[in-house]
Amino acid sequence: MGSNAPQSESGRFIVFEGGDGTGKSTQAARLAEHLDAVLTREPGGTPLGARIRSIVLDPDHPELDDRTEAMLMAADRAQHVAELIRPTLASGRDVVSDRHVASSLAYQGVGRGLGVDAVASVNRFAVDELVPDLTILLELPAADAHERIGGSPDRIESAGVSLAELAAEAYRTFAEQSPGTWAVIDASGTIDEVASRVRAAVDERLGR
Repeated sequence: MGSNAPQSESGRFIVFEGGDGTGKSTQAARLAEHLDAVLTREPGGTPLGARIRSIVLDPDHPELDDRTEAMLMAADRAQHVAELIRPTLASGRDVVSDRHVASSLAYQGVGRGLGVDAVASVNRFAVDELVPDLTILLELPAADAHERIGGSPDRIESAGVSLAELAAEAYRTFAEQSPGTWAVIDASGTIDEVASRVRAAVDERLGR
């Protein structure tokens, strides 16, 4: 997905990706504040998406089939793009999202074994070919990320180490395949240190 040219809307679409515990939500919020951008997330970036999120991440739904999980993620994304992302970009304002299509490619395509091409095809339809201007991949050693995760794990977090490791390897591959639209950031250190690295990457890649 990352090899396509960025969309032509005037606002910039910046996505944070990475495993749980890497600080995506925190850094997405910091960057959105810095840019005066609209902050959002997937799944759950719209009222309808919030309902989908409650199903997909609910640990009380172990019966959820992997394909159903992938389709629900795509449905959330389709509504997210139509209702929030495209209108915001068209207005000239930047959008910063905690996760987007690459999450499905990593977790459902690779981690769940559904195939990157199959999941990518569904998501191309869902987002109507929209791609991020920049995807920021936060990387952190698994042990450190695990220490940062608090509370009860959601359904996907509960899937185990193997899913997380497969997704992490997939993210590295995506970044290597699309160096022009991906920036890999060391997520270790303080929140301010990581935020500084993120801002530097955004300035270098997107300017303005």
